Amino acid sequence: MDHLHRPDGDALRNGHSTHKPRILILYGSLRSLSYSRLLAHEARRLLEHLGADVRIYDPHDLPLADGAPVTHPKVEELRQLSGWSEGQVWVSPERHGAMTGVMKTQIDWIPLSIGAVRPTQGKTLALMQVSGGSQSFNALNQMRILGRWMRMITIPNQSSVAKAYQEFDEAGRMKPSSYYDRVVDVCEELMKFTLLTRDISGYLTDRYSERKETAEKLEQRTKLKSI
Repeated sequence: MDHLHRPDGDALRNGHSTHKPRILILYGSLRSLSYSRLLAHEARRLLEHLGADVRIYDPHDLPLADGAPVTHPKVEELRQLSGWSEGQVWVSPERHGAMTGVMKTQIDWIPLSIGAVRPTQGKTLALMQVSGGSQSFNALNQMRILGRWMRMITIPNQSSVAKAYQEFDEAGRMKPSSYYDRVVDVCEELMKFTLLTRDISGYLTDRYSERKETAEKLEQRTKLKSI
């Protein structure tokens, strides 16, 4: 019972960071003409307009998960950006009814924990996908499972752009459409959730089971009952 706490309303209102929300965007294609990359840059423009500090990670030369040491420059870059971010956007094409291997490799290189630190826990996450054919949500559903597994706050809204080759102009900009409107919705919602949770993510992810486990380990080490 010592470790079973009632939710604290004041703790949920703590913190008023003034820096721009830090958003990392990952996209899942290495093609020279990549619609997921074009969509990633469209999201970047919108998020910057909404007040975010945005970085886009380039997955070129990233080795397969466990195919290189964690000191590989592209792995270090990805992990540093993930640690820097307060929210993320994942944009994947759908290939063979699934997210691409490029997308999954990036996520696999971000560890669930480094020592006592969970690099993605409590960060916000928005999901988008592009399809060459009719609208689908397979990649989105898979990424949503991964976001939950990474203990991220995955926002309810999402974007699926069908027949992506029709939705961008020659300059690489997304054309006005209902698909574009949904991309705006997703970026706007991600910003709101990030501003709402970034200062209290530690409290939101403080868990009874972990408090209890920590206390038990302390008792075993000191042979004293924790208070």
